[in-house]
Amino acid sequence: MEEVISALTMQARCQERLLHGDLDEEVYMKQLQGFEDSSHPDYVQTLTLFKRLLQLLVQCLISRTWVPLPSFLAYRFHISRMVICLSVNRSMTVKAGMESCRSCPTPFKPHTQVLPTNGEPLKEPSIYRSIVGALQYLTFTRPDLAYSVNTVCQFMNNPTEVHFQLIKRILRYIQGTLHYGLTYSSSVPVSLSAYSDADWAGDITTRLSTTGFVVFLGSNPISWQSKKQGSISRSSTEAEYRSLANASAEIAWIRQILADLHVFLSEPPLLFCDNMSVLALSSNPVFHSRIKHLDVDFHFVRERVQCKDFLVQYIPTGDRVADILTKGLHSPIFVKHCTNLSLGTLTEIEGRCLPNG
Repeated sequence: MEEVISALTMQARCQERLLHGDLDEEVYMKQLQGFEDSSHPDYVQTLTLFKRLLQLLVQCLISRTWVPLPSFLAYRFHISRMVICLSVNRSMTVKAGMESCRSCPTPFKPHTQVLPTNGEPLKEPSIYRSIVGALQYLTFTRPDLAYSVNTVCQFMNNPTEVHFQLIKRILRYIQGTLHYGLTYSSSVPVSLSAYSDADWAGDITTRLSTTGFVVFLGSNPISWQSKKQGSISRSSTEAEYRSLANASAEIAWIRQILADLHVFLSEPPLLFCDNMSVLALSSNPVFHSRIKHLDVDFHFVRERVQCKDFLVQYIPTGDRVADILTKGLHSPIFVKHCTNLSLGTLTEIEGRCLPNG
C-alpha cells in the first residue's frame, strides 16, 4: 500500500511539473509542414499543438491506472536545470538471498577465465536465468554493468555453480552502488564523440573477441555496447577495426537522428582508438591483400573518413573509456572510467552541478 501511495504522489507531481510548471528558458518553435500561414510565415499556432500534446501526455505519461514495476527494477528521475539523473533503487539481491551481502568494488574480477563446463550444474537453472534477465534491464542505465552482464549471459543454457558465483559478485557490486545514476548535463555547442575498444581473443573457449564502444553527446554517454564478435580475428588490429566499424555505424545512425530533430553538429564527430594500425588503415586509400577478409568494414570506415563524416584519432590506453566494456578492470581504473562515464551517486552528481563543483 505504501508503494502505491508513493507512486501516486510521484504521479501527481509529474502532472504538476508538466502542466503547471514555471518555464524560465526561451522556447523556439517551428511550424509543422502543411500548417504554415503564407501571409504570416513567422506565426506558430500553439493552441492545436498544446491540445495534441496534452492528449499524448494523458495517454503516455499520466496514466490513470497504476501498473507496478517489476520487483527488481525501479527508476528515479531527479530533474534540475542542468542535469537529469537516472538511478536504480532496487536490486535482485532478495531473489538470490543476498539482502545483507557485503559490497565489492567491481562487478567482474580482472583476468577471470570461465569455461562453459566449469563447476557442477545448477539444480535450479531457472533462478540463474531469471536474475540474468533482470540484470539486462539494469544495463540500460548502467554501462558499468554491460561487460559483466554480457559475460554471464553466455552461460544461460547450462549454468553451473561457478557461473552463479559470477552473478553473486555482480549483485555484491550492485548492493554497494544502488544509488548510482547517469548524469546528463547541457553543453554548447553540441558535439558527438565515441570510444571503441576490443579484447582480442578474450574467450578462451572460442577465441572470439569482444567489441566495446560508447558514444557521447557532449559529455553525456547516450549509447554503449559490449558484445562478442561473430567471427575469429587473426590479429588485434582486425578485432579493433571491427569494433571501430561498429562504433562508426552507431555514430552515423545517431547523426541521422539528430538531423531529424534539427540538431546539427558544428564539427565532425571524433572516434577515439588506441591502436595505431587501425588509425593507419582508416585513412589509407590503399587496399591491402592482408585485410581482404575485412573488405566491408574497411570500405565503410574509409568512406566515412574520406567524406569527413567523422575523424579517427589516437587516444592513450589509460584514457580509453571503452575498456570498461571489454574486460574486467582493477578498482582504480574501473572507478576512473565510471567517473568518465558520468556515473555516480546523487550527492556526487549534485556536486557536479554546483558552480564550483
